[in-house]
Amino acid sequence: MRTSLRSLKSFALVLASGLLLSGAGVAGAPTAPTVPNVLSGRAAVYKNLTTVSLENLSTPAEILSVTQGSAPTKIWQVLEHGEKVECLDCIPDVAKLLYDGNAKTREIAAWWLRRRIFGVFGRGEVYSQVLSTLTTGSDETSRADAAEALGEFRIVDGIAPVAKAAVSDDSALVRRSAVAALDRLNNEGPSAELATAISDQDEGVRLAALTAAVHINVFSRVDAIVGRLSDDSADVRRRAADVLGTMRSSDAVVGLIGLADPAQESDPRVRTAAIGALGHIGDPSAQAVITAAMNDSDPLVQSVARIALRSLRL
Repeated sequence: MRTSLRSLKSFALVLASGLLLSGAGVAGAPTAPTVPNVLSGRAAVYKNLTTVSLENLSTPAEILSVTQGSAPTKIWQVLEHGEKVECLDCIPDVAKLLYDGNAKTREIAAWWLRRRIFGVFGRGEVYSQVLSTLTTGSDETSRADAAEALGEFRIVDGIAPVAKAAVSDDSALVRRSAVAALDRLNNEGPSAELATAISDQDEGVRLAALTAAVHINVFSRVDAIVGRLSDDSADVRRRAADVLGTMRSSDAVVGLIGLADPAQESDPRVRTAAIGALGHIGDPSAQAVITAAMNDSDPLVQSVARIALRSLRL
């Protein structure tokens, strides 16, 4: 194959450029510009820190100290900076923070414990203690905190006990915390207890369960959510409509059409959620009610209806 003159010239230019950048080849050729050391910026930022890595800035002594009564922000800082510190003596004291009055402190204590090799199943068997508190504790606040902790531990073994608590504990506070734990564990429960919680007698539990249903990867009982479209609570009806829209559940279209009608649903917030959900689902049978909603007495319903109608026409 014959090589063109243009190709030879291009090759020569590339070769010459390489030689210039490397400072080799031609005598007296300029050297390549010095490339700044990209690590120098990091070194400047951390020049006042010790050589210990950021994750190990907190010492065991500091961790023990903050568990004895420090400001919440100090506790969070020390535990976060002690992410990889292996301190067996710290475990029992950090475990006490699982029942702290500050929700963020409880969360970061559970986070620190689960990131230890022996944090949850190590000295003192924190997991066993927390499980015992949930199942047999006499104080509802402690049981609720224990349910939260099991959720934060992210251990499969914790699913069954929090699922049971979500539907059987006498305290609505504990049931709400257990539902939140199922949310954190990304699980509906061995017997779909999350669906049962959606019909709980307590409004807060129902709302928490609806939120969890849309968060977890697999939720098998959409019919339980559809049933909440007729809930006594407007907040629950609205949340159910939002969830069904997010799930794009075609089984919910009839119920949502009913909620979009001012003659059947007096709360404009619920009508707004229903219209928005119908737009997400995109079922053509909802066109008439969405069109009618453009003349709703509430401006927000009108606005959402215009958006939903465009979604149906796409």
